[in-house]
Amino acid sequence: MVNTAIQKPEENSPDSPPNAEIVRALGARSVVLIGMMGAGKSSIGRRLAARLGLGFVDADTEIETAAGMSIPDIFSAHGEAYFRAGEARVIARLLDHGPQVLATGGGAVMDQRTRDLIQIKGISVWLRADLDVLMRRTKRRNDRPLVDKMRDLLPVREPIYALADITVQSRDEPHETIVDEIIAALSKQLELAGIVADVEKKS
Repeated sequence: MVNTAIQKPEENSPDSPPNAEIVRALGARSVVLIGMMGAGKSSIGRRLAARLGLGFVDADTEIETAAGMSIPDIFSAHGEAYFRAGEARVIARLLDHGPQVLATGGGAVMDQRTRDLIQIKGISVWLRADLDVLMRRTKRRNDRPLVDKMRDLLPVREPIYALADITVQSRDEPHETIVDEIIAALSKQLELAGIVADVEKKS
């Protein structure tokens, strides 16, 4: 149980970042962003990491680096099952290096072992986005093999995404607004009453 009596540091203190309580409460755990392609996991994740003073890691980038080839090429050469097995191994390795903000691929949490590891070693945040938003954001992309299956994948994946610790709606708002909402939700999840009160006061 996190001590909710922890005093919020002074906003302008150079030694006490405004969100230091969140980082302390995370310990070695990572903030793990899940959701469909186009939900904004990478772009929002980078901003969230900067706000928390943590490193940002994109699992898809790490997979491509480990494989020495792009994700479309992995799918083409070896198939989805091979890719998913490699994805699970990479995410398991990354989760040993928290705290950090970790953006996962859209299908990563369909693997039960990956979900279990995230539950143990992270706080999961589902960036939920409506289909029309996802389609609009991904319609010009051809760098991921499953873009064309978005409409079919969403109803299959959403019940699994909904198991996340936190759900935040990704929508056509400034990314910083979404980051604010994630920080407020993290504060509540980690029982940091001081941050919650401060965020609500500003909103």
